[in-house]
Amino acid sequence: MKVFLQLAVFLFSVSSALSVLAAGVLETVNGDVRVGISSGAATAAKVSQRVTRATTIVTGPKSSAQIRFEDGQVIAVHENSDFRISEYSFTKDQPAKDKFSFELAKGALRSVTAATTRRTPDAYTLKTATATMGIRGTDFLVAIVNPVYFQVINGAVTVTNTAGVAAFGAGAAGTVATGASLAVTIPLSALPASVAATFSQLAGLTITVTGSVGAAVASAQAAGAITPAMGIAIGAAALAAGLVVTNANKEDDVTSVTTSPSSTTTSTR
Repeated sequence: MKVFLQLAVFLFSVSSALSVLAAGVLETVNGDVRVGISSGAATAAKVSQRVTRATTIVTGPKSSAQIRFEDGQVIAVHENSDFRISEYSFTKDQPAKDKFSFELAKGALRSVTAATTRRTPDAYTLKTATATMGIRGTDFLVAIVNPVYFQVINGAVTVTNTAGVAAFGAGAAGTVATGASLAVTIPLSALPASVAATFSQLAGLTITVTGSVGAAVASAQAAGAITPAMGIAIGAAALAAGLVVTNANKEDDVTSVTTSPSSTTTSTR
């Protein structure tokens, strides 16, 4: 019985340490990027900084950031944007607990989901003022210029508001004018020049998503998400439980997505 209690203490310590890991880390920071509990309270961000649920990322002119989340998905935030991580819950072996809820108040972004995100596609939502977007294994772009415009690179997107639900597949572009009007498909040529330029820049990014939490955990460790004190606590709990912990290196499943405005190539190893 004592061994089981010690094991429980150890597992709780590990769980607590992992829970301190942020929803993700800022993998790239270019120009004026700020992070805080609100856009008004945001302060200067830096590469490898942790970001948690209820965090807002604000970018200024000619500025951008990429966030790598614990499940491996990546969100690239464009200039002059206000992006919020509303809810984030990910446990590698418990898909039922997945919850990825984001908000884009202004600006533009690109969202590239990971294999682990796609296991529970209903857990993912991106909210704008006029609609909520869901995914079905997706790489997509969104820009708010009143109205909202979007383009699907891979997978599919559902756009939901009080008018109903509309689905869009790979290669489609669309817009949703108000919260009471259904999203509709438009030709790429109908995108406003500013939106087309933004989408071209975002689609031109080379983004690597991972199929497990390995890369995100490594980034979080580098950022100080697992502090020496946490490591000591975990080690002490392991010793108390009489456990020997080994580090088995297992290569993550990695999908590299390289896109340009006119083509998309996906390779998996």
